[in-house]
Amino acid sequence: MTGTTAPRGSGRWIERWDPEDETFWRETGERIARRNLLYSVLSEHIGFSIWSLWSVMVLFMGPAYGIDPAGKFFLIATATCVGALVRVPYTFAVARFGGRNWTVVSALLLLAPTVAALVVMEPGTSYGTFLAVAALTGVGGGNFASSMTNINAFFPLRRKGWALGLNAGGGNIGVPVVQLAALLVIATAGAGHPRLLLAAYLPLIVLAAVLALLRMDNLAPVRSDAGAVRAALRERHTWIMAFLYVGTFGSFIGYSFAFGLVLQTQFGRTPLQAASLTFIGPLLGSLVRPVGGALADRFGGARITLVTFVAMAAATGVVVLASVRESLPVFLAGFVALFALSGAGNGSTYKMIPGIFQAEALARGLDADAAAAEGRRLSGAAMGLIGAVGALGGLAINLVFREAFLGSGSGTAAFVTFLGFYAACCAVTWAVYLRRPVAAPLPGAGEPVKAQLTSV
Repeated sequence: MTGTTAPRGSGRWIERWDPEDETFWRETGERIARRNLLYSVLSEHIGFSIWSLWSVMVLFMGPAYGIDPAGKFFLIATATCVGALVRVPYTFAVARFGGRNWTVVSALLLLAPTVAALVVMEPGTSYGTFLAVAALTGVGGGNFASSMTNINAFFPLRRKGWALGLNAGGGNIGVPVVQLAALLVIATAGAGHPRLLLAAYLPLIVLAAVLALLRMDNLAPVRSDAGAVRAALRERHTWIMAFLYVGTFGSFIGYSFAFGLVLQTQFGRTPLQAASLTFIGPLLGSLVRPVGGALADRFGGARITLVTFVAMAAATGVVVLASVRESLPVFLAGFVALFALSGAGNGSTYKMIPGIFQAEALARGLDADAAAAEGRRLSGAAMGLIGAVGALGGLAINLVFREAFLGSGSGTAAFVTFLGFYAACCAVTWAVYLRRPVAAPLPGAGEPVKAQLTSV
């Protein structure tokens, strides 16, 4: 089978796409898929930078702004919440408008929160105005869902862990990049010049949109499928994986948004001191995400995910100890480890999703080709739902931090809560995906064979 590009309405449309066909993949598909992956990463990268904008804007907001730490945590939580909610419609926009077309639109939408922040970022602006502008940055969070759904359709199952990990990791790096940019501004111009950071992103947003317009493709076989959405909503694995993704991505984005503010509030760091440390954890977590996906391709997503959650629980124990003893070096070591582990878990959990649905289809008696098609169909619908719930985990982390600091002035109680949650994630991963095998009938055979979902 070969892929051909032909017009359909407007834009570049590929009418036939079969990445599971090894001949097609070798001769045509891989080159096209890699090109789309490159520009998808760029757009998603800038989307993450804009989504996490208020994690650094609060570092610029000194006493003249009149906003206490709890109010700043709520600004961050607002951006997180909106970013989580818009992931659902962004997921389905790919099938409705085409992956390339929606990448252009979603990139241009990033201009709205950036320009709005550029206008209002000064002392004297009302808190309600800041909340509204923080909410606008949520559109950057939606870019992840549409990008992952789009790239999922381009790659064969055997390469999804690597491709989705690279796509997401390259996007996640947008968080430490905007934090590094903020550090540069604070170190050179001072904390009174946040508009320099905002202005720098305007041409980058336009560049991402133009490159997507010129270099990406739409896949015609990716259609709106209301039936797939309903099936994904009914499928228990959608919600189990959403729960696990709260533990991995929810941790990554929640900690990324809150890290600098925790350093300022609990450890008394100045904006410059906080900014000089904030980027380290998100950077490691982003770089490790493709590694988590690649390890999942090789050893099985469930195994890697379980190991990750066990290690995250251990790292959280270190953070609790450091928080109680007020030891900044130990706190930083434990917190940075949490970032790296959450990044690896992000890669392994997303690798699991298409494999789980394909294994379920095999267990129902579908042949290999039909099961692969069903896996792609349901995983594409489920990814947006899972991504949205996972991002809401970041909202929960920021709200838990807010309550902890309101109650005691310390984040210790919050970290104890997170430790309990990671223990629950360990139990669910083991019980559902590692403890018991799944029965899948062999083609043409009456007796089922046992195949564990450790390969997902």
